[in-house]
Amino acid sequence: MIRVGLIAHDGKKPEMVSFVVANKSFLSKVKIYATGTTGGHIEKEGFEVECLLSGPKGGDAQIAALVATGAIDLVIFFRDPLDKHPHEPDVQMLMRLCDVHNIPLATNPRTAYFILKGFEAEMHGKKA
Repeated sequence: MIRVGLIAHDGKKPEMVSFVVANKSFLSKVKIYATGTTGGHIEKEGFEVECLLSGPKGGDAQIAALVATGAIDLVIFFRDPLDKHPHEPDVQMLMRLCDVHNIPLATNPRTAYFILKGFEAEMHGKKA
C-alpha cells in the first residue's frame, strides 16, 4: 500500500482539502498520514487519516522521521511561500530528507496531481 504524508500551512488547508476530495479515487486507496489540523480537515471529508502533531508542535518533524525510516512513499506539502512560519527549520529538514531518501515531494496542487498520475500508472504496470 502506498503511504502518503499530507501537510498544509494554514492558508493552504482549504486547497489541500479540495485536492484530496478531487483525487478521492486514488487517495482513498492509500495510507494517509497528516499533521494534526490538516488531518482533521481531511477526516471530516470521510478519509481515514493517521493524525500526527500539528506542524508547529512537531508534526512536520514526525513526517520527516517517517520519511527517514522508509515509512512514507510520497509527501504532499502545500506550503504558503508568502507567510513566515516559526517551524521553518522543520520544513527545511523535511524537504532535505525527501531529497536524501529520494521521496517525491509536491509543494503545490499541480505537481501533486502529476505525481499521483505517475503512481497510478506504476500501480497499473504502465511506464509513467
